[in-house]
Amino acid sequence: MDLGIKGKWALVGGASKGLGWGCASALAQAGVNLVMVSRGAAALEASADGLRQHGVTVLTVAQDITTPAGREAIWSVAGGPGKNFDIVVTNAGGPPSGDFREWDREAWIKAVDGNMLTPIELMKATIDGMAARGFGRIVNITSSAVKAPIDVLGLSNGARSGLSGFVAGLSRNPSIAKHNVTINNLLPGAFDTDRLKSILQSTAEKTGKSVEELAQARRASAPANRFGHPEEFGQTCAFLCSQHAGFINGQNILIDGGAYPGAF
Repeated sequence: MDLGIKGKWALVGGASKGLGWGCASALAQAGVNLVMVSRGAAALEASADGLRQHGVTVLTVAQDITTPAGREAIWSVAGGPGKNFDIVVTNAGGPPSGDFREWDREAWIKAVDGNMLTPIELMKATIDGMAARGFGRIVNITSSAVKAPIDVLGLSNGARSGLSGFVAGLSRNPSIAKHNVTINNLLPGAFDTDRLKSILQSTAEKTGKSVEELAQARRASAPANRFGHPEEFGQTCAFLCSQHAGFINGQNILIDGGAYPGAF
């Protein structure tokens, strides 16, 4: 399927690996030019080189997107579109798991800053330009924990749920929605990423169970009986960014292999 977005510019956070890379890869396959952002320069450049084979322009910014300096580096990168992105995929590393009794105010502020306020700052910088040009797609990578909270991920539950509430209102603002600008959230379940490996390792250390035992139990918790692949996550993201998805707006789209048991 031709997604109708060839030649457009996309900003993708956390793009060197995992779900961010999956989104960047799918967009590159659709002919979209990219500004890829991640903190690790070596991994970021390696990933970018692999995507340039699709014949698109791929620029890299090795910065922390959650900081003002990191975001300024994105807007000023040579050869980039400035703030005139057609597509923005927000994605930042999730806060650590643990017991809420261990988290002080600083831990909460860091979680909210990274997983709520940073996406809002990216939207604030780009959304009016999208509306003026008559096309815009914003996809926030959040978590299945927004819909089915996980006890040890309280920092993530709180910060990402706050973002979901904000998006629910902003996406329906007529000054934005009527100009073919959509904002949606993608809620990943258990995907085969470093983030999942980190959570499994942390849980193993606290419970005494092996990582493989925990991984098998997590796989079995979904009817699909497997972990998701970043590539399939990315293809869903690319469709939401396409010309065909202009009537999908303000949605929380769960991708979890059927693990969530509810009808709504």
